[in-house]
Amino acid sequence: MLLSTLAFALMNALIKYLVVYSTLQLVFFRAIGSLAITFSFLKAKGIPQWGNQKKLLIMRSVVGLTSMILFFWGIHYITIGSAVTLRYVSPIFAAILAVFFLKEKIRPLQWLFFVMAFTGVFLIKSYDSSGSNFGVFLVLLAAFFSAIVYIVLSKIGKGDHPVVVVHYFMLTATIVGGIGSLFQWNTPSLNDLLLLLSLGVFGFFGQLFMTKAFQNGEAHMVAPFKYVEVVFTLLFGIFVLTETYDFLHLFGTFLVILGLVLNVLYKSTMK
Repeated sequence: MLLSTLAFALMNALIKYLVVYSTLQLVFFRAIGSLAITFSFLKAKGIPQWGNQKKLLIMRSVVGLTSMILFFWGIHYITIGSAVTLRYVSPIFAAILAVFFLKEKIRPLQWLFFVMAFTGVFLIKSYDSSGSNFGVFLVLLAAFFSAIVYIVLSKIGKGDHPVVVVHYFMLTATIVGGIGSLFQWNTPSLNDLLLLLSLGVFGFFGQLFMTKAFQNGEAHMVAPFKYVEVVFTLLFGIFVLTETYDFLHLFGTFLVILGLVLNVLYKSTMK
């Protein structure tokens, strides 16, 4: 899981570094690198790339792509540390959506954890150095669509190979990002081209290591370590991208992570 968070943090830092390129151009390069890997994997293993539950796979892809576009768009306006932290409130949205679509229940103590996390969101919104409420709105909307992805994935279950699910997502993102970027194309230098292509590599290995983490360890032990991504991203933001974060902003980040980790640990005790 720590390798996964490092890979995702590197990808996040690169996206922020490459914000001179349009949102859809970043989506295109993020997707095409992973698509090459998923296609090669499925071909080598002889796994049909179109899957079994096509409607659900397409739905997951469209919703996931919407979340990605909103997140990348938001990164243009706010610090990368804020963007990644705010995106992580998606499990709260997922828990609320699960009440309506999966008939799950939210315990009173969980509401306390959610209030703690959203207090952190308010502090981040108020003290982010960019001062962009629009950027915060975009990333929170991305987190909401990410929550819908969780619901759709629960419907897909084990009916399709996980790489097939990712393959659909990356194929959709490559097509939409490719067509969209034609209208805002910014020809990259050789150095930037290598960095852009590496987005998909870091993204794929982030997913791979995360999947392996959950396969090899108990979920309630592994899941809290996913939030180390926020720490790694903040460090990249401060030391590589020269972003600034004041005390109340960092305290808000702490509250978001604490609320989410406590929720994960509390849910594990209810099973």
